[in-house]
Amino acid sequence: MPGPARARGLGADALYAGAMPAHEAPRPLSVADLFKIGLGPSSSHTVGPMKAGYAFAKECLAVLRDGPAPRRITVDLYGSLGATGRGHATDLAVVWGLAGFLPDSVPMDIVENLVDRIGESGELVIAGEIAVPFSFTDDVALVPDTVLDYHVNGVTFTLHGDDGVLLERTYYSVGGGFVVEQIPDDELTDEQRAEEATAVRSLSDESKGSDDDCPAAPYPFASARQLLDHCAAAGLSVSDVVRANEESSRIRIDVDKHLDAIWDAMSECIDAGCRTDGTLPGGLGVPRRAAKLYSELSAGEQRGPIGDCEDPLRAVDWVNLYALAVNEENAAGHRVVTAPTNGAAGIVPAVIKYYLQFVPDSTTDGVRRFLLAATAIGSLIKTNASIAGAEVGCQGEVGSASAMAAGGLCEAMGGTPSQVENAAEIAMEHNLGLTCDPVGGLVQIPCIERNAIGAMKAINAARMALWGDGRHTVSLDVVIETMRQTGEDMLSKYKETSTGGLAVNVVEC
Repeated sequence: MPGPARARGLGADALYAGAMPAHEAPRPLSVADLFKIGLGPSSSHTVGPMKAGYAFAKECLAVLRDGPAPRRITVDLYGSLGATGRGHATDLAVVWGLAGFLPDSVPMDIVENLVDRIGESGELVIAGEIAVPFSFTDDVALVPDTVLDYHVNGVTFTLHGDDGVLLERTYYSVGGGFVVEQIPDDELTDEQRAEEATAVRSLSDESKGSDDDCPAAPYPFASARQLLDHCAAAGLSVSDVVRANEESSRIRIDVDKHLDAIWDAMSECIDAGCRTDGTLPGGLGVPRRAAKLYSELSAGEQRGPIGDCEDPLRAVDWVNLYALAVNEENAAGHRVVTAPTNGAAGIVPAVIKYYLQFVPDSTTDGVRRFLLAATAIGSLIKTNASIAGAEVGCQGEVGSASAMAAGGLCEAMGGTPSQVENAAEIAMEHNLGLTCDPVGGLVQIPCIERNAIGAMKAINAARMALWGDGRHTVSLDVVIETMRQTGEDMLSKYKETSTGGLAVNVVEC
């Protein structure tokens, strides 16, 4: 499997490991980039491919209106998308997108029934407008042994007519729901043709416009060192710096409304997970645990690992509960907030709930500062390394989320910028080398429990940093670069292919 590719023509909203030198990033990634409402079980394998399908469907309409009749649409899922496509619902997600639906708004009736309806009718209605003959079995191909040049998560859509190919596009899902499109050969500039790398561009629905019409961030940073320098020079906290950058393109109330909406969606996901029992889909027979645990904890039962007496670590049980609740919802294919990915979606919400429930004098403003600081950490990781399990293993998903949560909690609890950076560094450092080896290609084992462990690591990292004065030996910049290098060296079987680790050593039920 190739290492991180060198890219061209990429906006800051589509950065991933090695895509662009950090100092060339036009502006830091925003809250809206790092936290998106999406559909489980995977941001890179479900949300991204669905958005790609949606984009291709819109292009199809332009070709087909008053034009040739479509004969067939085919979808080829390459690399990691092909290896775990069925377990991650990638094969379903591309069809939902082709039908004209997006992850943050698709009705659950479509998620649950569209494929069956297509099977009965033998037709897919492109973007809800133009019907084309479609066989889910014949027209969606899993091609795990082929990895495209740009990224391991590649998908090619082809629209066929009676006289041949009418339209073909290739997209790459680069983690966290971010998607880029390979620029077709006939649209390449002479400069792009002269380069050796694959040329890509952001999807139009994700683009923030050109650098000319996007205001410059008042505090641009592409490294933790730059971020800390801004904080020191201006006397600002980490969340203040991120807020100022956000408000340079959006008014303050819009930033607060967006932050509140993110937390509301996270909280609703926790509540849903705490109310729902049963068995998760996919064939492994994994039982939901959150609802039972919530019932017992809410009843005040003292039964636990130390017997019937008062347990001084009961807060750990609540944190575990919140993380399990979110990731059980994700594994069930329900709506979650990518934070920064779906596979790691339970960590940030669980740690925010810990802050609200167990930290004295916690406030709504503290939650906002938590999310802003977490955005800074996530932006640094995505810009300089990766948040994609298919690229760097689970260190890029759970490791990134744990670092984001650690920095966010430290910020909310009054940490200095140096302590926030230290908290994030501790959390990431102790997730280095974490593999992505989902059993059966499902985001269940070990993913659900791994979120609970990642949340506790984040809390411990924040507490350790708050006991210190911010001085430490290993910087966040160094540990992020180390994570990138570790991912590059990691064998492909440990990077979301389900061909190594637990995925091959656990007998499926």
